[in-house]
Amino acid sequence: MTESLPATAVVRVGRATFEPSRYAEFDALVRKQAEYLVPAIEELPGLLHWFTGVSPEGSMVQISVWDTEEHAEQMDELKLMAVVARGEMEAIGGKFIRPIINYPIDWTI
Repeated sequence: MTESLPATAVVRVGRATFEPSRYAEFDALVRKQAEYLVPAIEELPGLLHWFTGVSPEGSMVQISVWDTEEHAEQMDELKLMAVVARGEMEAIGGKFIRPIINYPIDWTI
């Protein structure tokens, strides 16, 4: 399936690590955070897709697709994500990998 995206679309990739022994706690927190993050993120202009996944091996990824780099960069200023959610994750041992990178999309399937 080929999807038509704007020529300016970008993929934003955020990652974090945690002790695998804390997987259940980390996974439960990420699911709880969706209750307040999803509505806030959906209000931002330019969001095309969002995926969050937590691995029992001690890794989390957030992948989002935005129509422009400018819109992707809104996530840097979303306090619910940058302060609240990050603080909750760090409190249980989450370590965020910096920088978060926005990748221009070259092709899709």
